[in-house]
Amino acid sequence: GSSGLERLAESEARGLRVLAVLAEEGQAGEALGAGARGVILRDASGPRLAAAVQAVAEGLIVLDAGAAESVLRPRPAFPAAVETLTPREQEVLQLLAQGLSNKLIAARLGISDHTVKFHVNAILGKLGAQSRTEALAQAARLGLVLF
Repeated sequence: GSSGLERLAESEARGLRVLAVLAEEGQAGEALGAGARGVILRDASGPRLAAAVQAVAEGLIVLDAGAAESVLRPRPAFPAAVETLTPREQEVLQLLAQGLSNKLIAARLGISDHTVKFHVNAILGKLGAQSRTEALAQAARLGLVLF
């Protein structure tokens, strides 16, 4: 119904970090696309859930192994625009995969926060992603980032 995924998309727009707790691993891609910073399955143990919440709170991206399998399963066709990522966009993408914020990426690369945002938006567009998390999931599927 009016799902938590719709509310999740609204929370991402407000800059909240959300861990999606799902009944089925097949929903992971949709949750990431809606802006979840992590996905864990409902049957996870208490300590595992607590660790996932802590990791997301610290800015990391969490993906339960079962959910990861469904998200990372290759798709038949990928956007051709992936081949057009510039060297700088590839650099920014790798730093995103390391969990760095825009501010830290800017400092690491010696560029402005605004320029980092520009690169992130270009990456999202080229990967056909709606969020940083979705872009990273897509980049992982394509082998564009090392974790």
